[in-house]
Amino acid sequence: METIALFGGSFDPPHIGHLAIIKALKKLGQIDKIVIMPTFLNPFKTKSHASSALRLQWLHEIFSDEKQVIISDYEVTQGKKTPTIESVNYLLKSYSKIYLVIGADNLASLHQWERYEELCTKVTFIVATRDKIEIPENFLSLDVQEEISSSQLRDTMDITKLIPKCAQTIADFYKENNAK
Repeated sequence: METIALFGGSFDPPHIGHLAIIKALKKLGQIDKIVIMPTFLNPFKTKSHASSALRLQWLHEIFSDEKQVIISDYEVTQGKKTPTIESVNYLLKSYSKIYLVIGADNLASLHQWERYEELCTKVTFIVATRDKIEIPENFLSLDVQEEISSSQLRDTMDITKLIPKCAQTIADFYKENNAK
């Protein structure tokens, strides 16, 4: 069985920061595949700006040529907020080891994640650097130099911060839907 890096998130919209994380993960030798898993709805949010189906479609288009990347619809097909521990338990049926990728901005609230203690026993955390937040020694650090967030991007809709493969389509959606 393979070792994977699970990279979940809203991807609302997907952007070059997400792409930078994927590129950095591909350089790590111990990971066979990268599983990108968009949420149906982030457990800490009340809404998404783009539908889960649309975000899933964009991710399929963006990473269609990446052999090491798998786009998983698991959380989207659940049709509800799905805690990370449920996704990890689902993936452990097919993979022997899971590295869970989070952004450093999630560290402050990580203890609030559902069944956090259980999650800690089942994954190895990889934390993508962000906003000069210090990464604890018990987590692996992933050096990522893109300082961008989806919420910031929705405010500016700076097309240069979107992933080129679908940039115009994504920008048009958010502009047409006034999604901020």
